[in-house]
Amino acid sequence: MPKIHDVLLSEYGAASSIPSPVNRLMTDFAIGFRDGRDINLGVGYVNERTIPHRTIQLACEQVLSNPQKYRAALNYGGAQGSPNLIASLRRFYIENRIGGITEQTLNGHDIVIGANGATSLLESITHVLPTGIALTADPMYYIYCNDLERKGFEVIAIPEDSEGLDTQRLKSKLAALDDEKAAIRFFYVVTVNNPTCTILSNNRKRELVDIVTQLSYEVGRKIPLFFDNAYSDLVHDGTVEPLVSALRYDELGIVYEVGTLSKILAPGLRIGYLIGTKGLLLDSIIQRTSDIGFSAPLINQEIASYLLDHGIEAQIEKVNNGYQQKAKQVKTWMVELLGDNIEECRGGSAGFYFYLTLANVATGSASDFFKFLTRTTGQETIDGPADCQHPKVIYIPGEHCVHPNGDMVEVGKRQLRISYGFEELPQIHTALKLMKSAIAYSADISKNSRSV
Repeated sequence: MPKIHDVLLSEYGAASSIPSPVNRLMTDFAIGFRDGRDINLGVGYVNERTIPHRTIQLACEQVLSNPQKYRAALNYGGAQGSPNLIASLRRFYIENRIGGITEQTLNGHDIVIGANGATSLLESITHVLPTGIALTADPMYYIYCNDLERKGFEVIAIPEDSEGLDTQRLKSKLAALDDEKAAIRFFYVVTVNNPTCTILSNNRKRELVDIVTQLSYEVGRKIPLFFDNAYSDLVHDGTVEPLVSALRYDELGIVYEVGTLSKILAPGLRIGYLIGTKGLLLDSIIQRTSDIGFSAPLINQEIASYLLDHGIEAQIEKVNNGYQQKAKQVKTWMVELLGDNIEECRGGSAGFYFYLTLANVATGSASDFFKFLTRTTGQETIDGPADCQHPKVIYIPGEHCVHPNGDMVEVGKRQLRISYGFEELPQIHTALKLMKSAIAYSADISKNSRSV
């Protein structure tokens, strides 16, 4: 028989045949995860108690019983999205002055609903823009940035400070690129950063718009600046200045804002949306949405429209109050249990993540800290018997959150992201106590290795 080769894959297909580090990490852990015993501080699931289950059920009933308003709700929808949902989003922004947006601000802009949440819109960007350089903050939103690199983009990550992406470092990087600036395709900035939950200040946001506007004139074409507002509705620290939409700073028509209802309603509705200037880019994204299945399920969009029109403000307040209480309690426990072992702590004012830098402890998947928490040390006294291991704790190691070719590789080896969103407080308290033990175990291993 003649030799036959395997399926011929595209470059992207070949890159995708190898799971990303986080994909491997989450899959390996999920296989052996034991509900009620193991503790998941890794995945960014919202807390189940924030999802308005009964209200969503009521919304579905209302939608199906009103076919005049919610036409053919169980049929296909248009590629741009439900007109009802788009109108509800406009009303929600204008009446609540979200980001200071007014009706005048939205004039000349349009709203596009994604096929499968906000991520589908981000993925569409990689298809409608040519490959080249994409700039973002470091630590980075690792899931999307990994996808960008599989698609052939070069990701340049600029370290953040307490106000978000450091614009002085950005200016230095742009100057160093010189003629390579012509290869810049877009900027991607998460306004409440994932993984750190650092809040991008309004001054920093304005600076970014100014920098990209100037760069656009320099290279002779508009360079899109995408702001991912996934967690912007979850600013639960009352001392934080109200966030201003970057659309208000945009005079050239280069700013696009990506939003989602996943964090304030339910991820399962899969509602993500994009607000931007009408034109070629939005048109191409709408066509891309058509190509991959029209739009999000129309029934979900109509349910979301109903929810936005009936009590969304109270829902957001409830969600933020819940996360605020959890953030305060978890911060107290971290100080009590981890103390001086924490060199830096970010987050706790928005979203539901803390991003920790430990003083002298490695956190990567090959570290003793990680092995202790995942019960993979090989020592039965630590791991427990094979048929009944001790409780495991999952987190996201910083090594996956910083860009491998960026400036934060070394410090990333001592960092980790933990979520206080999904698990309840007793489980989080137990996890932090186990982290304290993991730090002590790491110190003992290090001490013993030095004495050998």
